[in-house]
Amino acid sequence: MSHQQKPLGSGFTAASTADDVAIGIDLRGKNVIVTGGHAGIGLETTRALAKIGASVTVAARDRKRASQAVAEIARVEVSQLDLLDPRSIDAFVARWLESNRPLHVLVNNAAPTPSKTVERDARGYEVQFSASHLGHFQLTVGLHAALRAARGARVINVSSGAQRFGEIRWDDPNFSRDYNSRVAYAQSKKANVLFAVELDRRWSEDGIRAYAVHPGVVVGTALNSAAGPEALRAMGLIDEAGRPIIDPERGKKTVPQGGSTTVFAATSPLLANIGGVYLLDNDVSRVDDEPRAISASERVPAEVHSSSIDPDAARRLWELSERLLRA
Repeated sequence: MSHQQKPLGSGFTAASTADDVAIGIDLRGKNVIVTGGHAGIGLETTRALAKIGASVTVAARDRKRASQAVAEIARVEVSQLDLLDPRSIDAFVARWLESNRPLHVLVNNAAPTPSKTVERDARGYEVQFSASHLGHFQLTVGLHAALRAARGARVINVSSGAQRFGEIRWDDPNFSRDYNSRVAYAQSKKANVLFAVELDRRWSEDGIRAYAVHPGVVVGTALNSAAGPEALRAMGLIDEAGRPIIDPERGKKTVPQGGSTTVFAATSPLLANIGGVYLLDNDVSRVDDEPRAISASERVPAEVHSSSIDPDAARRLWELSERLLRA
């Protein structure tokens, strides 16, 4: 629904935190799942939503580690989920459905750290695409009945400004040739946006709306720290002493600022009748197809590219995802 892809004037900014956007929101009695909700912006999302009353289930591959991370947060439980293992996803879905709980918010947040060499799951699928997109696709489709039972649910896919240069490799999404970690990451992030577009088209009549969000570039998360200090300095994310450079107006954020747009997507009444859109800095992003270079001194480009919300590509990705899961 690209006609909805324009800013609302939310009143929040790039500097707003997760707690800022949640002021006045009450999620008591609401059930939330956050994949990877025990680290980085996922942990901030868990904390902020639980703080305003939500019962949060953190879905994590390492259950012990996740349990330790959220031990001090009220109304949070941990359930095992490996997004690279279809059997683990099915088991998680089965446990949730057997509990007969409606699901009000699903935050598809988890993502693997990019590797310079190609990594594959047991099916031979490239890990970025498999975990960030296919695993979340299987999880979300499996939870459809619980989302519908909420009678007003939201699905949030955590994407990235990398969607701007990402392309879906329709004939080779799993990189049987020409692997490039940057290209693989960008493909997975574009898939996150396209998935939200088609999910909203298919499920909005069931009361389920979908959003993709860009959290900003958050120094200190595993994803960005993996780049190494030299790369982080070149991007203007740390200074010579290794201290984070925080400049939210240029897309460089703290963890509380990075978690804010996800919390905005999960809670804002401004989005009650809107879906299938990409959010940036606690508002709906404008469309920007201008090529923009990334430099240390400039704002990190992150507005949505029109190709990322193309409805034909979104339908095609949904159909491709179904085929890959059946294979």
